[in-house]
Amino acid sequence: EENVSYYIDENFLYYGLFRVKKDEVALLIGPVSQMPVNNALAAKILRFIGAEVTMPEPGVMVVDSKNIQPDITIPDEMTRKLRASYYLLGVLLSKYGCASVALPGGCYFGLRPIDQHVKGFEALGATVSTEKAVVCAEAPALYGASIYLDVVSVGATINAMLAAVMAKGLTVIENAAREPHIVDLANFLNSMGADVRGAGTEVIKIRGVEEMHGCTYSIIPDQIEAGTYMVAAAAVGGDVTIDNVIPKHLESITNKIEDCGITVIEYDESVRIISEGGRMKACRVK
Repeated sequence: EENVSYYIDENFLYYGLFRVKKDEVALLIGPVSQMPVNNALAAKILRFIGAEVTMPEPGVMVVDSKNIQPDITIPDEMTRKLRASYYLLGVLLSKYGCASVALPGGCYFGLRPIDQHVKGFEALGATVSTEKAVVCAEAPALYGASIYLDVVSVGATINAMLAAVMAKGLTVIENAAREPHIVDLANFLNSMGADVRGAGTEVIKIRGVEEMHGCTYSIIPDQIEAGTYMVAAAAVGGDVTIDNVIPKHLESITNKIEDCGITVIEYDESVRIISEGGRMKACRVK
């Protein structure tokens, strides 16, 4: 039997830039024993624009953004290594009124358009342009607006949320993504003083606040990583227990693995995959 633990989601390092008061930081906690590659790359980007990112003990990261320089362009050699680098656009635009970030990279699973991200920024009053694969966004001030996403997009939902939390007035995001980490982001932002409601539904309402503050926050496990381990265990065979997960977040992948004839046992904070490693049954995935 094997146990698998999780890492802090690198996206939360970017969200930590919302710290405003000089003596406050965002303290991010996750059940980790070491910093994975993605978190190291995200921390490198934040340090490049002036943030102080430390890991005082395993599983804990501290982000202090008092010395951020928002007018620095984050270069392609950094952003192309991370899928989530475009979240810096929403954070920097919201807090500083400007952002200049090269287009994101990361896994090569197809195109990664940002048109819905841009639509959200522009609805809030920002001017967005792209020159030589660098996205530049600026706004003297952001104002609450109604944003309807043409397609359900986790990234566009997150960036709209990040940009709207300090915009003046009420922002309504319709056709929003409903994944668990959307809810977790809303909880994190609210812990820092934001007013986000409706996360986890198709309509998210955000009333802008004038300032935000530091906080200590424990991040939920990543259901995509958990699902990846589950499928791998089912495919190769064996008896594998994946610890520190939220089984409720894994229901869709659990159902499909069971449809393939694999045994899945759910516990309070773990799932167990029991597979003979033979040929699995076919199933339909929509």
